[in-house]
Amino acid sequence: MALTFAADPRAHPPQPAGHRQVGPRGRGRRHLTGWAFAGPATVIVVGLSLFPAIWAFFISRAKWNGIAPATMVGWQNYERLASDPDMAAAAKHTLLLTVLFVPSSIVLGILIAIALNQKIRLIGFYRTCIFVPYVASAAATGILAGFIFNPQFGAANEIFRFFGIPTQQFLENPNQAMYVIALIALWGEVGFTSVIYLAALQDIPKELVEAARIDGANSWRVFRHVTMPELKPVTVFTVIWQTITAMQMFDLIYTTTRGGPLNSTQTVVYYIYELAFQTQRLGYGAAAAYLLFAVTMILSLGVLWYSRRSGQEGF
Repeated sequence: MALTFAADPRAHPPQPAGHRQVGPRGRGRRHLTGWAFAGPATVIVVGLSLFPAIWAFFISRAKWNGIAPATMVGWQNYERLASDPDMAAAAKHTLLLTVLFVPSSIVLGILIAIALNQKIRLIGFYRTCIFVPYVASAAATGILAGFIFNPQFGAANEIFRFFGIPTQQFLENPNQAMYVIALIALWGEVGFTSVIYLAALQDIPKELVEAARIDGANSWRVFRHVTMPELKPVTVFTVIWQTITAMQMFDLIYTTTRGGPLNSTQTVVYYIYELAFQTQRLGYGAAAAYLLFAVTMILSLGVLWYSRRSGQEGF
């Protein structure tokens, strides 16, 4: 008598209807098809980022005006930067802008995000209004701000006159210009931090807030002991992003003060622009650009290292 055994269904799991096994050739064709679509865009992105960066490094070790043949000078451009008083002044202005802009954008972003997280009428309209300045061109924002803070016919001084406050020079005063630029940048960038923190607030588990309230915590204690710890990873990302934004801010300064008055708003990025495109010292400007890149990278890595050491990773 012949015995028959049923095949183990786990050895050959049933395949869905219409399923077809794909061999090595089929997988290879799929990969080729995918790269046929993504390849040209990848080549363009790499070509427009990696190649200019490598080329700029070689330029930074040369003396070149963009027309005559370049003369290799080694590391002399970097050595000159260490004793360049204009570079030192631009670094101080950049540091001042960063200190004014980054903490203000984070604190104001959190406060606006908390306000936009409430259930009130027309909340979608308010959220859109907050984000519109970020979407607008920074160049357009700078041009508009130039009219608003004009000492003669600007709207800011008109408001001051209405309330009996002495008029100000704003962007034409070396002691006020950088603070006004930080205020303009804050108006244009706070929408970004607000949206980021709003998304983080909506991602906080409601059970944590409800448990804290059941334990008798008031709104301030809930915010301090529940909300803020949950926002720390987002804050790490925001600090790095806003720091890079402040250190690389160019279009706003170009459309408002162009580094003036008396170079009081000349940041490192604008100084690099003047070196490369105004005085045609391309090698020296490329060295300054690489120095800015190194400083930005060190600051970003420092923030990441500190956040991971404290157990709050933002990336």
